[in-house]
Amino acid sequence: MNGTVDITQDGGVLTLRMNRPDKKNALTNAMYGTMADTLENADRDDSVRVAVIRGAGELFCAGNDIGDFLKASDNIAEGNVFRFIRLLGAFTKPLVAGVQGHAVGIGTTMLLHCDYVVLAEDAKLSTPFTGLGLVPEAASSMILPATIGHSRAFAMLAMGEPMGAAEAVAAGLANQLVANTELDDAVDKAAQRIAALPPGAMQATKALMREPGVTGARMEAEIEIFAQRLQSAEAKEAFTAFMEKRKPDFSSF
Repeated sequence: MNGTVDITQDGGVLTLRMNRPDKKNALTNAMYGTMADTLENADRDDSVRVAVIRGAGELFCAGNDIGDFLKASDNIAEGNVFRFIRLLGAFTKPLVAGVQGHAVGIGTTMLLHCDYVVLAEDAKLSTPFTGLGLVPEAASSMILPATIGHSRAFAMLAMGEPMGAAEAVAAGLANQLVANTELDDAVDKAAQRIAALPPGAMQATKALMREPGVTGARMEAEIEIFAQRLQSAEAKEAFTAFMEKRKPDFSSF
């Protein structure tokens, strides 16, 4: 179920690299399945101390592959998309991400579940859910306002305004801002530093800092509304316009 995500392990560091640069690393159902399987297995594997999420090429992740996403929309709540999202919220080991270029939709919301995030100078985070007639996912409707405040979160989640790398670090959405040429090294150093620490103490600390029960409850509430919105006339107009490469018209709603 690869399609394509590269999985590698160096010592205690497991890396998941979205490797579909010709499609801007837009995620397919198969890619979600591979990443979900990998996180599920990694949580049970004592040799894995930390998991790292990366994107190949010039940008991190353009979000969902719209065509593939629509094919799976009839059973979206139980499919690989939300299986991966649920695992992000429940993963007990440290998660690290290194981001270059655009991080769209899930490309941004997955970062909210990462414990250490490094942004390249050209990173740009965006969550254009409402423009597609949808609602936020991955508990971002709870985590993002708690992290950066309601006003800035509203601008991102409701209005679809992007946030640049420097502002994201200043707002507390990421730990480091580095030159693009330094991204690989910075991510590797952070992951190796985490992997060298006592794993039991690390996981216990993460468990105290995160609230998986609360996060999971918000995820389920979002998933229910997301699935409903996916069948709405607004979403149908937004996705049709996307596929027809035109601007959507919401004036009649």
